[in-house]
Amino acid sequence: MSGRTPDSPRAGDRERAAELLAEERRSIDNIDAALVHLLAERFRHTQRVGRLKAAHDLPPADPEREAQQIARLHALAQESGLDPVFAERFMRFIVTEVIRHHERLRGDGPARPADDGPDRT
Repeated sequence: MSGRTPDSPRAGDRERAAELLAEERRSIDNIDAALVHLLAERFRHTQRVGRLKAAHDLPPADPEREAQQIARLHALAQESGLDPVFAERFMRFIVTEVIRHHERLRGDGPARPADDGPDRT
């Protein structure tokens, strides 16, 4: 007997685990980069929406649209194996930021500091 308990990993197992961990982290880093690019693209579109709303004196928020989007995201999250509550919180965070930008475009909200937010044009 080697004196090792069944729970203690062997050196080779630890090395393989470290390799697998590094692979997973590289994938996560790539996904994070994609998310940032997607969010930037989304905010470019919402800025255009905000300018349209401001130009036509439309309200910054659209509760009916938001409710439709939340329901749609709940379904997508369930289909994808993602917690729908998390998906909703994430979307509400984004929508809150979008509405803040739309209010600013209308002149209803506080001025945005130069380094704040992804909506630089």
